[in-house]
Amino acid sequence: MNASTQEMAPNKCKHEGAEQRVWFEATDADQHADNLTNWQQQYDQMGAGKFYGHIVEVQLDELQIFKEHTSQAMRQSCNVWSDSIWLGLPHNTDQESRINGHKISKQHIMCRPGDNDFELVTPADFDIYGLVVSQQKIMDAANVQQLDINWSSLFKQDHLALNPKTLQNLNFIFQRLLNNQSSWHASHEDILIMALLQVFVEGEQPYKQEKNTQVGFQHRKAVVLKAREFLKENIAENVTISQLCDIANVSRRTLQYSFETILGVTPLQFLRISRLNSVRRALHCNTQNISISDIASHWGFWHLSQFSKDYKTLFGELPSQTVKKLLTTERHI
Repeated sequence: MNASTQEMAPNKCKHEGAEQRVWFEATDADQHADNLTNWQQQYDQMGAGKFYGHIVEVQLDELQIFKEHTSQAMRQSCNVWSDSIWLGLPHNTDQESRINGHKISKQHIMCRPGDNDFELVTPADFDIYGLVVSQQKIMDAANVQQLDINWSSLFKQDHLALNPKTLQNLNFIFQRLLNNQSSWHASHEDILIMALLQVFVEGEQPYKQEKNTQVGFQHRKAVVLKAREFLKENIAENVTISQLCDIANVSRRTLQYSFETILGVTPLQFLRISRLNSVRRALHCNTQNISISDIASHWGFWHLSQFSKDYKTLFGELPSQTVKKLLTTERHI
């Protein structure tokens, strides 16, 4: 990332070629999450340092494809539009990502139906191709090809195991369609739909895990869910690890192992990161000019010097710099 990019406005959009292709840039994780059309999202930054993200997107009738880049490790709470299906294909990364706690390998593509909440945990310098398409469009194409798609089986999974050749072909199609500077036309959509039919037919069979492994995973996931539900209601309080152990009815070791397995962080790291991201969102929405110290205290940060240090470590700037940047942006609008 060059110097001019680092100093740009928090939100930037430019059209490329055909009017359907747009490019968004952002230097704040939540602003970046808002840039993706027709998604309901909230991003928590987990990696330390300044954030930069960009999206190139093509939006058509009942079809959306995009490539997204995020510079820092993130936790993303996502939901796409109703009666659709989303596919997410990590691009050129050897680092692990997770969907709903499941680790994604190079043989997997992520998959979730619309109007369903799901969670992604992604590493630093992460690129992902995404596609959202109406279920009806896929069903119509499947009927023409005389193919049966087992939707109930697909919707029970959050990732599909595919043949490496299928994944390679899909990567190539995404790259060509999003990098193509010419106008989008019907043949592009036909190529994409045919590739999707291959994905859905090939990925129908549930990804199999050893029974004992699956039972252990579900238990750890349930532990994290109980702890997070409690934290959501008490995030501004001085929650202790002992309290979380009592709520989840597990030992400290099991609690820590569960968080590390599902989210890739310890319970204490999760709590601190969640609070810091909540403070940053509050600073962005501070229409009543509440002081930084009052906002920090509300979210459980009583030692303000340590809070400022932790905030700068995570976001690459002091809270006062965040406020100053927001005021500067408002004056230029």
